[in-house]
Amino acid sequence: MIRSCIVGTGSYLPADIVSNASLAARIDTSDEWIVERTGIRQRHIAAPGEFTSDLGLAAARHALDSAGLVATDVDLIIVATATPDQTFPSCATVIQHKLGLVHGVAFDVAAVCSGFLYALAVADAMLVSGAYRTALVIGAETFSRLLDWEDRATCVLFGDGAGAVVLRAEPGTGTAADRGILATRLHSDGRYNDLLYVDGGPGSTGTTGKLRMRGKEVFRHAVTNLANVMTETLAAAGLDPADVAWVVPHQANLRILEGTARKLGLPIERVVVTVDAHANTSAASVPLALDTAVRDGRIQRGDLLLLEAMGGGFTWGAAAVRW
Repeated sequence: MIRSCIVGTGSYLPADIVSNASLAARIDTSDEWIVERTGIRQRHIAAPGEFTSDLGLAAARHALDSAGLVATDVDLIIVATATPDQTFPSCATVIQHKLGLVHGVAFDVAAVCSGFLYALAVADAMLVSGAYRTALVIGAETFSRLLDWEDRATCVLFGDGAGAVVLRAEPGTGTAADRGILATRLHSDGRYNDLLYVDGGPGSTGTTGKLRMRGKEVFRHAVTNLANVMTETLAAAGLDPADVAWVVPHQANLRILEGTARKLGLPIERVVVTVDAHANTSAASVPLALDTAVRDGRIQRGDLLLLEAMGGGFTWGAAAVRW
């Protein structure tokens, strides 16, 4: 049996750090208001001329270095993003070119904050099929360019960044003791479009548009949906919450992370939290959090990880991964 193993992680954050105090000087908000409701203390903002593909490329290179591989080892690139450089071609092909590759397959996945989980599941299926050997799965966003900076309910929540993993097809035994991706589960429900969306697009307004969100309703759905899909994914792998060493979640809001952990009966100490430093980086948030916890030594070989995310659409999903 083939398993898709994560053999390297990487991340990249733009140099410009915007604190809550900096935002409070521009809009009607405060550090206390933001921290109490979200847990966010700062976010990184891409510089003018710094594109989503640039962030993704930097994260990809760090992941390849971590894996001890070179770009020519890669035969599959999937980029999860809601903020591509252009309507087309994809960010993935831009990154493929910047890596100097002229072989393999590269494409984008659009599932907003769940995008990395969707991309991971697609890459896993393609590697397990035997058609590909080594994949770069990247979540990259310049979400700041979708924000209405006069809307204090949304602009304080988001930041820019990128994270990446290298997946490698390796032999497994077919048991939950295997290293690699053990199970993934994905969902979507288009009835909730109006709760979290961008009010523009090339096929409608001909403009990029701005992010709009009804936060209380999103919060309610997020806690329920995420707890359910995490339980479903563990069951598919023949595991239960007590087996989980670390939850690596989408970093939308600290209150969502706490609520989800409570529903699973897990202490918040077993949840990787980076929302305070990164804010919500959409498709980049899960791989950013994963790389942070790998590099600071929290995640150790053999640990069972539970990755999860939910985003606009609604889309949501989870993955059980043995490190």
